[in-house]
Amino acid sequence: MKKSLLYIVFALTSFGVKAQSLEFYLQEAEQNSPMIQALELRYNIAKEKVREMNTLPNTTVALGYFVSEPETRTGAQRARFSVSQMLPWFGTITARENYASSMAETEYTEIVIAKRKLALSLAQSYYNLYGIQAKQKVLQETIELLKTYETLALTSVEVGRASAVDILKLQIRQNELQQQKKVLEQSYIAEQAVFNNLLNRDESIAVEVVEEMDIPEDDPMLNKYNLSLNPELLKYDQLYESVTQSELLNQKENAPSFGIGLDYIPVSERTDMMMSDNGKDIVMPMVTFAIPVFNNRFKSVTKQNELRQKEIEFQKQERLNVLENAYANAISQRNQARIAHQTQAKNLNQAKDAEEILIKNYETGTIDFNDVLDIQELQLKFQTNQIQSVQLYYLQSAIINYLINK
Repeated sequence: MKKSLLYIVFALTSFGVKAQSLEFYLQEAEQNSPMIQALELRYNIAKEKVREMNTLPNTTVALGYFVSEPETRTGAQRARFSVSQMLPWFGTITARENYASSMAETEYTEIVIAKRKLALSLAQSYYNLYGIQAKQKVLQETIELLKTYETLALTSVEVGRASAVDILKLQIRQNELQQQKKVLEQSYIAEQAVFNNLLNRDESIAVEVVEEMDIPEDDPMLNKYNLSLNPELLKYDQLYESVTQSELLNQKENAPSFGIGLDYIPVSERTDMMMSDNGKDIVMPMVTFAIPVFNNRFKSVTKQNELRQKEIEFQKQERLNVLENAYANAISQRNQARIAHQTQAKNLNQAKDAEEILIKNYETGTIDFNDVLDIQELQLKFQTNQIQSVQLYYLQSAIINYLINK
């Protein structure tokens, strides 16, 4: 079970990302999740039902006393004791156990699915935290750079190469960036609460996120065939098997059942005459059969099982279509993220070249602080888009690994 929770971690390490902290969080989430604990209890209950099936009907014991003792040739009958035990047809108990075991396996698959979904949700929240943290870092760096430009502007005002308006524009831009940073802080607090709730712990506990992530040069090899091995699809195979076992049990229960028993009647001795077997007690072994003559119920159950299996086949095909669509969309989104990241990297390099030109112009006294603000806004836009591309890449990678990892 634990192995299924580390699929996303394996993907991260294959991409060259330091994900040890995420692995730790995944293990903690599995241990603390009340949903998984509830599913494990339900699985244990299902396993107990296998033991429950290995039982026989109650033994029947009867006692009767003759108020008026009937006289027989060998004496008067005083009471009657009976014990009987019904037995199912050969193999019926095994069929019941097999059916219960198949239902237990279905419950186990629910645990595997729940762990996969928990790992996916935790990884997605982790990447959201990374994206917010990275944007905060970029905003702070931009604010510090604008402060440097503000100092240059003050010097330029003193020598008459800039106006006070330029300083005010630089300060206004810093105020806007401070606002964006505070908004991101609130977003981080909210996402941190989501992450901690997935770990079932206090919402205010700090979460450690990797400082830097990047898109690898090459994507790992993918095998779409593994999509058919997704637990969400395997669940339908196990449901189909449970219906098969249900039908086998139905056929066994359609067979006759039989019982064995014993009657014992104590007889009083006759005192008015002497004879052979005088007062001899009656012992009568018995065998009974219960034959399902009117078996419409069993025929109906067989028909229901056939329809149920067809229903499961359609449900599995529908779910496969949904997963295939999700896989295709995730691949497309991840490729788009790579393309966007490469484009933003080119744009960012060109914006930095433009910034260097502006700085050189400052040395000649021809700096235009409006151009400075425009270039800084472009750089911030490109850096933010890069972060979003990296975040999107790993969010889609997490979905892909949820879908196709064994």
